[in-house]
Amino acid sequence: MPDAARARTPRSPMAPPRSFLWTRRIFLTLVTAFVVLPVYVMVSSSLKPLEDVSGKFEWIPSTLTAAPYFDIWETVPLADYFVNSIVVAGAATVLSVAVAIFAAYAVSRYEFRGRRVFAVTVLSTQMFPGILFLLPLFLLYVNIGNATGIALFGSREGLILTYLTFSLPFSVWMLTGYFDSIPRELDEAAKVDGCGPVGALFRVIIPAARPGIVAVGIYAFMTAWGEVLFASVMTNDTTRTLSVGLQGYSTLNDVYWNQVMAASLVVSVPVVAGFLLLQRYLVAGLTAGAVK
Repeated sequence: MPDAARARTPRSPMAPPRSFLWTRRIFLTLVTAFVVLPVYVMVSSSLKPLEDVSGKFEWIPSTLTAAPYFDIWETVPLADYFVNSIVVAGAATVLSVAVAIFAAYAVSRYEFRGRRVFAVTVLSTQMFPGILFLLPLFLLYVNIGNATGIALFGSREGLILTYLTFSLPFSVWMLTGYFDSIPRELDEAAKVDGCGPVGALFRVIIPAARPGIVAVGIYAFMTAWGEVLFASVMTNDTTRTLSVGLQGYSTLNDVYWNQVMAASLVVSVPVVAGFLLLQRYLVAGLTAGAVK
């Protein structure tokens, strides 16, 4: 038997008290439950018949069925909404990243009149709520359509331009901070090798700023993918996106809650998968831009 009189190893004075450790564990457990329970409810409800979802909620479903995952494509034209969302979000992301790269490169590497005013103006646009731009953009698109015949209202192109105005200011500000963290000696070395400003941008700056560019692309895509307000106003039956199309599962007589949950899970798959695949680039890009 060990000696009962043996003294216990004293706790380090820098170690947190046990009460703090237990408090942290309880807090993290509650936060985890708060996050996981809605996901469980969504998944379990998507596997129930409609009568089981509309009635009394049961934590453990008595009947499981995959029918809602097949019915969601027939109740509403979900495939068309999927295509619209991919086209709109993808085009808005590509344009936002492309324009932001050139704008951020100019702000970061060149001194020109109004440079600071431009940078402050770009950042200040993020201070205003997006709903303030709804009526001006609506009137602008309608007047452009009446004057030139270019149909921006109710079209994919108009929605792409709308989302571009949301993501572009933050993208320019983010990439400017990232480009500033890249040593200017790399630009000078590229010029010595015979590259011009554009060549230095594509051969040196863009490869070095890949994490920041990926972070900006993820931000722009997520902004366009889940937006509801402008999509509900700026689209029609043929250009409707997923965020608005989910309302089609609600009718005057009933709401297909099991299909709503199933469609919500299907809609979230591209964003979640992209985030998991590019998570390390997103963290690295946001951290570098924030530190700068």
